[in-house]
Amino acid sequence: MNDSFTPESLDRIDRKILHLLQQDGRMSNADIAAAVNVSPATCHRRIRRLFDEGFVRDVRAVIDPQKVSRGALVMVGVELDRSTPESFAAFEEAIRKLPVVLDCHLVAGDFDFFLKIRVRDMADFNRLHGEQLIALPGVRQTRTFFVIKEVVDNARLDF
Repeated sequence: MNDSFTPESLDRIDRKILHLLQQDGRMSNADIAAAVNVSPATCHRRIRRLFDEGFVRDVRAVIDPQKVSRGALVMVGVELDRSTPESFAAFEEAIRKLPVVLDCHLVAGDFDFFLKIRVRDMADFNRLHGEQLIALPGVRQTRTFFVIKEVVDNARLDF
């Protein structure tokens, strides 16, 4: 079997392993092997390859934000004052240092970047916005959207 593979070369077993890991990253190798009907050694080798080839980037726990006082979800559109590679790079470097930012995406449309942020409450966000967000390099304007209800969040990839 080839040690290097592409998404097109993922077979049915590899795809099923990926689906199982998405459902439960703590699932044991023995349980995965039984579910995909291969030996534990074969399963371990396949899982190792999926990690080594970058199909699985990380395995971690999903924490309930309410339980750790981060119940307010805020989406923020950011418009920079210049659309240059240097201004984008400066903003990206700075935004990576803010631990409350869960996601940051360069987007096309009304904003340059779209942020997903978790904070305690509206007052906590107000403080963050006034002290840090608007002070980030190149920020001309922000638009804030407080999430009222999370309908779909961190859904599993469908492939």
